Amino acid sequence: MLQTNAIDMLREDTLLSASLWVNVALAGLAILVFVYMGRNVETPRARLIWVSTLLVPLVSIASYSALLSGLTIGTLEMPAGHALAGESVLSPWGRYLTWTLSTPMILLALGLLAGTDTAKLFTAITMDIGMCVTGLAAALTTQSYLLRWAFYGISSAFFLVVLYILLAEWPADAVEAGTADIFGTLKVLTVVLWLGYPILWALGTEGLALLDVAVTSWGYSGLDILAKYVFAFLLLRWVAGNEQTVSTAPPAATAAATDD
Repeated sequence: MLQTNAIDMLREDTLLSASLWVNVALAGLAILVFVYMGRNVETPRARLIWVSTLLVPLVSIASYSALLSGLTIGTLEMPAGHALAGESVLSPWGRYLTWTLSTPMILLALGLLAGTDTAKLFTAITMDIGMCVTGLAAALTTQSYLLRWAFYGISSAFFLVVLYILLAEWPADAVEAGTADIFGTLKVLTVVLWLGYPILWALGTEGLALLDVAVTSWGYSGLDILAKYVFAFLLLRWVAGNEQTVSTAPPAATAAATDD
């Protein structure tokens, strides 16, 4: 990957660079807001939700700053069969580092909110990491167009496991924990927005190249803003106002054992 070429492309494309700067600015604002919102949270479980949620914009501001500085971007020559075969295409591969480190924190916060057991939480987080890492492999593969889509398929398979847990497993746990209403809202927000990422990959320069680099970058930035900062704000606002519910709700495994 040629980093120098990528920096030149980034400097010359105002629309592209703006898609990164907006995330740096909003991540910084989110950090300040979330610190203020969690200032009075005291119980251990509520504080763990708050810290895991706060880590989302912290990771994002570091990652997007790395993209803007050129540390985690480069140019790749697309393989034969790709719509841009033989051309050097900008690859902001640092986004995958952002997702690998931040999306597990989102799932941790959601799992704690739902009161799920450790096995389900571990499964969701590890499948999510697998999804992000194989997505990175799909984005960086240049020797074979088919292999890019193969990694995309593997990443999608990991994603299906995460979706199953979010849609089929955790809702029942949230009912037991007394957090079903807010969990339902955040679940829908997460599922709908996260579905946008593989769709955008397929339509963008990494996949079919129906969208150019700047449009693709803005698409990812828009999804990040909604799936991270808006999600975190809604979650923290509810936790701050319902700390007692969060602190007294037993994990699903414990509740099931009690029922037996």
